[in-house]
Amino acid sequence: MINTLPIFLKGNVCKGYGRGSKELGIPTANLDDDVLQLLPSESTNGIYFGWAQVDSSPVYKMVMSIGWNPFYKNTKRSVEVHILHIFEEDFYGSTVRVIVEGFLRNEQDFSSKEEMINQIKMDISIAEKKLLEKNFMEHLNYSFFLPSVNIEHQIENSEITEKSNVNGFTNFVQSNI
Repeated sequence: MINTLPIFLKGNVCKGYGRGSKELGIPTANLDDDVLQLLPSESTNGIYFGWAQVDSSPVYKMVMSIGWNPFYKNTKRSVEVHILHIFEEDFYGSTVRVIVEGFLRNEQDFSSKEEMINQIKMDISIAEKKLLEKNFMEHLNYSFFLPSVNIEHQIENSEITEKSNVNGFTNFVQSNI
């Protein structure tokens, strides 16, 4: 777990293993290794939730995995972001900005692909509910995100009840962009 939340990450999308979309039906944006190297030292492998923006797109809800993906026995630690939006095409090379709001669970191994998919779907459901909380919704207005469309239209199936202009933030992590 990361004790100093929220965390602000910015990195380029790079090619991953190609399993998220093809095998799981849950596409992920793999962030370049520079992001991983700059995470706070206390960052635990696991599943996190928050907000993500691709280039200057609207801001969307996301779940993110930091770790080794033990089911696949990866030999390299990675940061994979599943943005809760259907994109028409791949966006390799794009810049993704992420605000990590909270920790859902530790990384774990699974006995089957179906068990893993079910857990990911549960993680998504929990994240969607948590991100409706006012304290998380307020972070949508941080100047960290690039301007795009009117903020009321950015969050699918959500309603913003209060706006605030918070310009300061801590723990900014930036990869070489």
